[in-house]
Amino acid sequence: MPVNIPECPPSLKSIQHYLKTASEHDARDLVVAYWCRLHALQVGLKLTNKKTPEETKMLMGLMDWLEEQKTAHKENDAITNEVAAQAHLENYALKLFLYADKQDREQNYGKNVVKAFYTAGMIYDVLTTFGELTDEAAQNRKYAKWKAAYIHNCLKNGETPVPGPLPTDEQEQDKDNEGSESDNQPAPTGFPQNPGFSPQITPATPPVPTSFNSTLPDQNAAMKAASQLPPVPYTPDPNPGGFIPYDPSQQSQPSQPTYGDSSTMVAQLTPDQLAKAQKYCKWASSALNYDDVKTAIDNLKFALELLQTGRDPA
Repeated sequence: MPVNIPECPPSLKSIQHYLKTASEHDARDLVVAYWCRLHALQVGLKLTNKKTPEETKMLMGLMDWLEEQKTAHKENDAITNEVAAQAHLENYALKLFLYADKQDREQNYGKNVVKAFYTAGMIYDVLTTFGELTDEAAQNRKYAKWKAAYIHNCLKNGETPVPGPLPTDEQEQDKDNEGSESDNQPAPTGFPQNPGFSPQITPATPPVPTSFNSTLPDQNAAMKAASQLPPVPYTPDPNPGGFIPYDPSQQSQPSQPTYGDSSTMVAQLTPDQLAKAQKYCKWASSALNYDDVKTAIDNLKFALELLQTGRDPA
């Protein structure tokens, strides 16, 4: 379906990055495209109190497109349900982030790794639509944006980027104190394959350049490369997350909860508790995409305990 939205005026240039990310995903992942444009609309509405005719026309066009998509895809929970949407975007952003980090660690530098880091940062921005980011997501967003700018600037200046996080001043001092043997020590490698990584980054984070898109051709290449496994497909599920809703008519006699025991009593849960249990299930599924069995088990245990007792163990 063609996207008939008026051109973004220069006064709204701060939302152009989200609109561009959306256009890159129209054919690849409509859920990402939808929420990128919704985030752009929300940011655009807050920019000025008095809108020019051009700004109003463009923002109204965004509203119309969003309403059309919501009506046309009302069966897609990742568009109509914020919990499912958040899980979808978290999974997609993490997948891009891990792909970019792997390329960086292997020193496979080029437009793909810059684009993947940059797009992951944009999607982490979009996730703020659902509320404040977790500490891990906030760190990943900051790191991804910094790394995109850093690698781009190195390539532009003919320099070889340093893989992974750059050492802090304190780490540099420790290295100097260790003597010459430290020169042969390899750089730390590999993020853990789960959202819990909090990378160490330099205090001063250079801004992501706004011009690199025009200097790096074929900007869809990163998403294609990151999608060796398809880019986080989402199939609407009539029972999202796989949790069992509370049904008073089926309540059994109280007993001590035991993981894996289907006869265990189901606690009476609030909508917020059900939504949190669903997140744990989604995070477990996401961890399995990266063969992180331990994180998957931990999140499933959290979901079970919350469903059985009403207590959030995290």
